[in-house]
Amino acid sequence: MAEEIIPAADLSEQISLAGMEASGTSNMKFMLNGALTICTLDGANVEMAEEVGNDNIFIFGMTVEEVEQRKRAGYNPRYFYEHNIELKQVLDQIQDGYFSPENPDLFHDIVNSLLSENGDHYMLLADYESYIKCQDKVSETFKDPISWTKKCILNIAGSGKFSSDRTIAEYAREIWGVAPILAPLPHPHEGRPGTKHEGETTTHGSPAINEHGKK
Repeated sequence: MAEEIIPAADLSEQISLAGMEASGTSNMKFMLNGALTICTLDGANVEMAEEVGNDNIFIFGMTVEEVEQRKRAGYNPRYFYEHNIELKQVLDQIQDGYFSPENPDLFHDIVNSLLSENGDHYMLLADYESYIKCQDKVSETFKDPISWTKKCILNIAGSGKFSSDRTIAEYAREIWGVAPILAPLPHPHEGRPGTKHEGETTTHGSPAINEHGKK
């Protein structure tokens, strides 16, 4: 399924809270196939932004430092709920069963996990407004095919750093402490040393004997 979804995607959403994801590779696969990325400054997204420039990637949300600062100050998700009318309306509708009229309590756990004391572990409410504004920017850019296509091409061109060749060479040099060894391969038509193929002749000009004892 990924073989069909990734090449067809226009936008890749990499929306983990900054500092919460070690590093993934799915974002690079989308990038290599021409999808643009909306993301936080987390994991490999940071390296991608360095390669393509902030003008060719859609960045939203807090930085790692800002996340840590909020944690130290005591994060209160209800502050964002009470001070963002749109966000409050969305959560109230979920809480009241607007999206599940036959089972109004269906999504209560979602709202409670966001608004309860020590809730919203991933600070979704804190990043919400920035995410919405960034999505508006995505929509405006998508309406301009020339601009969107240019960004796609620059993303594909900028994905070269993430090749497996570069990664393995860097691991070998910086982590494993090994150096490459030059081992020339025989020409494809020569085969492996000491082997003969059916139909070949020996050095004396007579037909070679194959593994079945036949000429």
